[in-house]
Amino acid sequence: MTEQTAPAVKTAEPAKVAEPEVKTGIVGETVDPQVQALRRKLRQARQRAQKAEQSAAEAQAKAAGGEVLKSESDRVIVRLGDQVIIRSQDENERFLRDADDVDVVQLRGGRTRTTVTRPNGVQIITITNRYGEIIRRVRRLPNGREIVLIDNRQEERPVVNFDIRLPRLVVPIPRRDYVVDLQRASEADIEAALTAPPVERVERIYSLEEVRRNERLRDKVRRIDLDTVTFASGSAAISRSQVRTLTRIGEALEDVIYEDPDEIYLVEGHTDAVGSALYNLALSDRRAESVAIILSESFDIPPENLITQGYGEDYLKIPTLGDERRNRRVTIRRITPLIRADAQ
Repeated sequence: MTEQTAPAVKTAEPAKVAEPEVKTGIVGETVDPQVQALRRKLRQARQRAQKAEQSAAEAQAKAAGGEVLKSESDRVIVRLGDQVIIRSQDENERFLRDADDVDVVQLRGGRTRTTVTRPNGVQIITITNRYGEIIRRVRRLPNGREIVLIDNRQEERPVVNFDIRLPRLVVPIPRRDYVVDLQRASEADIEAALTAPPVERVERIYSLEEVRRNERLRDKVRRIDLDTVTFASGSAAISRSQVRTLTRIGEALEDVIYEDPDEIYLVEGHTDAVGSALYNLALSDRRAESVAIILSESFDIPPENLITQGYGEDYLKIPTLGDERRNRRVTIRRITPLIRADAQ
C-alpha cells in the first residue's frame, strides 16, 4: 500500500494570471559573479555542443511524439505519453556554485560530457545522452581515482507500466518509520531512513529516469519529509532563519556520505493545488533545487550526491485543493539501491 494520499481532483483550471518569476536558494541571496560567469560559459558550450537552439528535453519530446508545454531559460516541461514531466536545461548549473571551471565536449552518438572542476582539483564528470538524461556520473579525485555515482549505460530498456507489473506495495514497517517527519524524528530515525534498504525486493537495477518518473518505484524506499521548512505560497526561496531547521538532516547526510561517498539521494519538490498545474510543476522543481543548494552550501554535502526533481501538485500529502502549507514540502529518499546493484 502506498503511503501517499491520492491527490484531490481539480474540476477546472484556474483563470490564467501573470505568474511571477520564482527565485531559488535563500531569500535575498545574490549570485556570485564567478558563478554567473561559469553559468554563461556552460550555457554557451551546451548550445555549441547541441549545435541547435532546441533543448535536450524538447528533442526528447519530439522523438517520443510528445509536446513541449512550457519552455523557460532553465527548465522545460514536456508531455511524454500520459506523463507531464519537468527537466532542468542543465543540472550541472547547480554544481557551479563551488567550481573553478566547466568544460563541455560533444561525443559520438549525441552524447555530451560535462566536466566541472573544483578549486581542490576534484572533477565531476557527467555524460548525458541526446535527450539530456544522465548516462554516467563520476567523481574524479586529484590522484585519478574515480568514484562512480551513477551508471546508466544500459540505455535500452523496455517501456514498462510498473503500476501494473508490480504488485500492490505492502509496507512491512510502521508508517512513522516509512514516512519520517523531520520535525518529530529522532537522530536514529533520520539515520535509519537515510541508510535503510528498500522495503521490498528490487527486481532489477533501474535507470535514474525510471525512478524519477515512477511513483511505484520510489515507494520501494523510505522517505523523509522536511516539514521543518515552510515555503510561502508561490515561493521556492527559504529564509536564512529557516536554514538552521535543516541542521539535523544536513548533519546526518554529511555522516552517511562521508562513510559511503557514492550514495545518491533524490530531493523531491511538491506544491499545494493552488494555481495552474504547469506553474506548480516548475515551482516544485525550484523548491527541490533550493533545498539541495542549501544542503550543499551549509553542510559538507557534495551536490553531485543529490538529484532534484519536481512533482508539482501530483502527490498531495493533505488531499485538498486549498492553500495547505503541509503540501508545500520537500522530501528526501535514498535511491542508491534502486539504481546500483552494489547498494542492495
